[in-house]
Amino acid sequence: MKRKYIFFDIDGTLVAGGYGNSYIPDSTKLALERLRSAGHFLAIATGRSQAMAVDYMRELGFENMVSDGGYGVTINGELIEITPLDKELVIKVIDECESKGIPWALQPDNTIYRSAPDNRFEEFTHDVYMQTKVVEGLDPRKCDIIYKAYIACYAPTEDTLESLKSVQWGRFHKEYFFVEPTDKAYGIRRVMDHFGADYSDVIVFGDAANDLSMFVDGWTKVAMGNAISELKEKADYITTDVDKDGIYNACVALNLF
Repeated sequence: MKRKYIFFDIDGTLVAGGYGNSYIPDSTKLALERLRSAGHFLAIATGRSQAMAVDYMRELGFENMVSDGGYGVTINGELIEITPLDKELVIKVIDECESKGIPWALQPDNTIYRSAPDNRFEEFTHDVYMQTKVVEGLDPRKCDIIYKAYIACYAPTEDTLESLKSVQWGRFHKEYFFVEPTDKAYGIRRVMDHFGADYSDVIVFGDAANDLSMFVDGWTKVAMGNAISELKEKADYITTDVDKDGIYNACVALNLF
């Protein structure tokens, strides 16, 4: 079989159970083993920061990853690059949040922590997705780079923020939304270009809104059974749910091993 370059989202695709109760189905682990034995190239494609996704990468035996919503690339276990956000645009978002009393936090480095200027973000969100540390006097203008920003509010408050019109962002939690890259296809193309591989040999697996960016024409798109309807509409194949052997069943249907 011709070698395929297969990219998997993490949450809801490789991993079942949701935040705080996540697990990797045994059938998924078996599918990954069989894909490797068949000689395919495997990679993670996640919106998570590289630091937050690297444990999953290692646990599942991956050496390659598109992270940070498409702006981070890890190849053969080595972080190649994470492209930061446009700092001036992020500052405008934070300035507007400050003027409206909306709590915020930043990710100014590649760690498992985000930084906030006070306790308001943590008190508002009580978040379990990522740890928040208070850095008194935190000023985005003094950050060399900014990878992500986190804005604590309930929908539809974000509709009142004019500065959001100039940045990429997404909401995955009720209590806050992310200002982050949303272009997984960009990172996938960077990986393919690194190896000089044909885009038509790409296969992507996803389930959520931030996977829409990698469900593009020119390669094979697989939606999990638990995927949102918009993703299923773009998919070339719809498999079963993540916790119902979705990865394994798709690999069988696509004759990947």
